[in-house]
Amino acid sequence: MTFLRLPVVLLLTGVLGLAGCSLHQPASLYQLDSGNPGQPKQSNGMAVLLGPVSVADYLQRETLLQRQADGSLKAASDGRWAGSLAADIDQLLLRQLAWRLDSQRVMLAPTPSSANFSPDVQVLLTITRLDSGRSEPAILDAQWRLIDRRGRVRDNRIVHLEEKHDGDTAAQVQAQGVLLQRLAEQLTAAVRPLANQPALVEDARKAAPKVSKQEPDKARIPQAVPIRTEMEVFRF
Repeated sequence: MTFLRLPVVLLLTGVLGLAGCSLHQPASLYQLDSGNPGQPKQSNGMAVLLGPVSVADYLQRETLLQRQADGSLKAASDGRWAGSLAADIDQLLLRQLAWRLDSQRVMLAPTPSSANFSPDVQVLLTITRLDSGRSEPAILDAQWRLIDRRGRVRDNRIVHLEEKHDGDTAAQVQAQGVLLQRLAEQLTAAVRPLANQPALVEDARKAAPKVSKQEPDKARIPQAVPIRTEMEVFRF
């Protein structure tokens, strides 16, 4: 009987082992698709400070979330982000803007090197939604403000973008990357006119109180004044 049961035990052990391996298969790692941005050539192009870029709290994690038909979010079982999604967004937008503006002078904020950077325009960006689901399109909700070199708000816009996909996780991630590329395209169109701002003219000479030049006071010599008296002078 022992010899008859041994193959059955071995078979069950193998089946359970295979099941365990299938349950512990590593999830796929995904990064946003930044397209094929070229290398900007102009070293003296438009100076743009991108950021701070604020990303919704629910996106600041490695979990790849899936939007359900009822609006809820669930963690994807077959994949996760390969690192920080917020950092991926920053780099994608940076490369897209630099390429579309053909400028090497596009910098992220806040960074230590941006402290002494004098941009033509600063882009303040808030991303409140970036997600998708197997039966839900990829959706991007964002708002930007453009600040010119004088500190004035030149543009304020709220955008809503959607992109369809094939349904699987890879297609969803690709669609989200396409949405960010479209956002960069719109940002470029809004930023480019600010390259022609008049230069700031700073007068180093401060207005000083005018000092009237007066001739030095000359020493006044008292003039002789005849003294008149009531005494009469008689001559003989």
